[in-house]
Amino acid sequence: MTTTAPFGTAVSGDPRARLADARLYLCTDAREDRGDLEDFLHAVLAGGVDIVQLRDKTLDVARELELQGLVARVAAEHGALWAVNDRADVAGLTGAPVVHMGQRDLPVAGVRTLLGPEPVLGRSTHSAAQAAEADADPDVDYFCVGPLWATPTKPGRAAVGLDLLREVAATNPQTPWFAIGGIDADRLDAVLDAGARRIVVVRALTEAAYPGRAARELRERVVASSPSRS
Repeated sequence: MTTTAPFGTAVSGDPRARLADARLYLCTDAREDRGDLEDFLHAVLAGGVDIVQLRDKTLDVARELELQGLVARVAAEHGALWAVNDRADVAGLTGAPVVHMGQRDLPVAGVRTLLGPEPVLGRSTHSAAQAAEADADPDVDYFCVGPLWATPTKPGRAAVGLDLLREVAATNPQTPWFAIGGIDADRLDAVLDAGARRIVVVRALTEAAYPGRAARELRERVVASSPSRS
């Protein structure tokens, strides 16, 4: 199965199967201050990032559309998935294979009405009840649990801690799910011990001195903790 986005990039394979196999998901800003977004993406995707999401609230729509095209092209070169955050309109215009929505964004049914059944749809969850709801919703393809630790990317959002991660893991969700929020190399063992088998990272790669190497090391550790699909 190959899906062609309006940007002209080919998304090969079944995105949902690829999502289920994913272990390392990166959210990055546009790196406008450094001017190295393309080089950075090549490095982390070569290092093993499975999904990359451009999330930068400082961008206007025109600039976001421009940069989403870059993300789509580089992700396609590495055989990776790419995601649009919050904006169903941007996801629709770009043909993004993955779209992610928070609890205060459009409801799942609304996103499906706008975008149809094709895109992989992710949902943020911050409690056991929200995680259970996402797991039970046939329109949700994956969900994230967090933030485990308070992070500057989500100011004002209270950390949920590792206890919630353990609680969700104990329910053995049938929907692929990711731990998110403040995860880095030093905290990774605690996250894996709590039951996560997929992670979303931000600063662990965006602030790494050697992003490609950091991505490779994180992914290897996550894969080693989950020899079978979880």
